[in-house]
Amino acid sequence: MALAASALRRYLLLLAQEHLEFRLPEITSLLSLYGGQFSSEQEIRVNSPFWILSIPSEEMARGLMKRTVCAKSIFELWGHGRSVGELYACLKNYPMDKMLPYLQSDSTYKVHIHTFNKTLTQAQKIKKIDALEFLPFKGKVNLKNPEHVFWILEDYGMDPNNVPEEPFHLYFGRWIADGQRELIESYSVKKRHFIGNTSMDACLSFIMANHGRVKPNDVVYDPFVGTGGLLISSAHFGAYVCGADIDYNTIHGLGKASRKNQKWRGPDENIRANLRQYGLEKYYLDALVSDSSRPIWRKGMLFDAIITDPPYGIREATRRTGSQKETVKSAERSTDNHIFISSSYHLSDIFFDLLKFAAEYLVMGGRLVYWLPVYRPEYTEEIIPRHPCLKLISNCEQMLSSHTSRHLITMEKVKEFKDQDQHSYLLDGQYMPYRGHNSFREKYFSGVTKRIAKEEKDNQK
Repeated sequence: MALAASALRRYLLLLAQEHLEFRLPEITSLLSLYGGQFSSEQEIRVNSPFWILSIPSEEMARGLMKRTVCAKSIFELWGHGRSVGELYACLKNYPMDKMLPYLQSDSTYKVHIHTFNKTLTQAQKIKKIDALEFLPFKGKVNLKNPEHVFWILEDYGMDPNNVPEEPFHLYFGRWIADGQRELIESYSVKKRHFIGNTSMDACLSFIMANHGRVKPNDVVYDPFVGTGGLLISSAHFGAYVCGADIDYNTIHGLGKASRKNQKWRGPDENIRANLRQYGLEKYYLDALVSDSSRPIWRKGMLFDAIITDPPYGIREATRRTGSQKETVKSAERSTDNHIFISSSYHLSDIFFDLLKFAAEYLVMGGRLVYWLPVYRPEYTEEIIPRHPCLKLISNCEQMLSSHTSRHLITMEKVKEFKDQDQHSYLLDGQYMPYRGHNSFREKYFSGVTKRIAKEEKDNQK
C-alpha cells in the first residue's frame, strides 16, 4: 500500500509493559490485516510504552484497537516534545482546522494526565492542565461523560531507581480508543471450564491469533489442540475453529483433572464446553483424535491459519502412533478401554512435519504460528526450521528459565506447495543443527537438577 507521507496521520500508541518482544509483530500484523503497512518512518523505541505511528485514517486506528491486547490506548497526536516548551510550541503549530471540530462550544470535554514511571499529586496535575489555557477550548468540562477526552502523557524513563524531575518526552493528544486488555481477565484460564497441564495463557493466546492475522470467517486449525485454548482466541475474532490431538482422553474430556482438589474430569469438561462458556460454540467445527505425523486431510489449501503449541516433552509427552513392529514406548488404556500404541516423536520431526503440513494445507498468504522450545546456550537463528514455501515473519522469545526459553515463530505461505517440496528439508545442509531440539527435555531437566543441587548447597551453608 503506497501512500504519500502527507496522507498519513500521526497517532500515539500507549502500550502495556508486558511481553515486550511480542508487541511490534502484533501491531505490524494487525496494520497489514487492515490494509496498512508499517512505515520505516515510525518513531519506535522498542521497550518504551509510547510509540508514534503514522496511520492513514482514524478508522484504521480504531480497527487496530479492536484487536490488540498489547496496547492500552491510541490517541490522535496533536503535540510532542522533549520539554514543556517544545510541547507547547508544537501544539501552537498544530493545524487549527484539525483542532476546532473537537473544541466547539456545544461540546463537552475533559483532560486526563498519564505519567509513566512517576506519580504526580493532584495539585501538580491541575497545574499542568491549567497551563493549557492557550488552547481554544470553548466547550464545557464534563468529568463523568465527556464527548472528547484529551490526554497529557509524560515519559519519565525506564529506570524506577533514577526518576528525573522533568520528563524525557511529553505528548498531547485526543483519545481515540482503548485496546482489548480486558480480554486477558475475562478469558483467564483460572475461570475456564476445561483446562489441562499446558493450557495457554489468555494474553498469549490472543497475541498468537493476532500474529496469525485471524479474521472473521477464517478456518483456523490446531494440530496439537489439547484443551482448545488457542481455538478460543481465534473464535473470539470470528474464525471457525477445529483441531486434532493424539490424546483420546483430552479430546473426549476423560480421565484425571488438572485442577487442584479435583480428581476426575466432570461429565461436560471438553473443548465444546469451553467455547460454549464464552458464547462461541457456533464457531466450533470439531476436534479429532488424530496423529499429526499422519495427515488425514484431503489434498488442498484448507486453512487460513494454523496456530498451535506442540508438546516439548516436559509437561506433555511427544508421541505418535506406532505398531508392534516398532520400538514400543508404551501402551495406554483410557477409561473407555481405548487402546493404542505410541512411539517417541522427536521434536525435530514434530516441527518438520508441522512446517510441511502448513506448506501444503495453508491458503496462500495464510500464517503458521507456533512455539519452538530452545536451549539458550546453544541458540542461533540457524536452528529455526525453514521451508521453501514459508517465509519467516517474526521470532519472539519468552523466557522459561535461566537456560531455556520458547520462541513464538510466525511464518507466512508465499509459494504454492509442489510435490518436490514434500521432503525439501532433507536436502537442506542445515538439517543437522535442528536435531538439537531432540535433546531439549534432557537439557531442560539437567538445568533444573543443577539449580536444585545449588539451592541445597546454599541452604547447607
